[in-house]
Amino acid sequence: MVTIYSKNDCVQCKMSKKFLDQHNVAYTEINLDEQPEYIEHVKSLGFSSAPVIETETESFSGFQPTKLKALV
Repeated sequence: MVTIYSKNDCVQCKMSKKFLDQHNVAYTEINLDEQPEYIEHVKSLGFSSAPVIETETESFSGFQPTKLKALV
């Protein structure tokens, strides 16, 4: 399962979601602007900027095509 924590007007968030959509990777999106209760969780993972992509085995921040490709 893939979860992407995003924010409004975030270019890297849009690029990450577009990549996942193009490769038919199912994900759950949590918008931190609309659901701020998840901000502490993202901080507990060690991140302070969106997007944060979380899987069962790892989490990473930013638009990282190499890591996203591994999810395909």
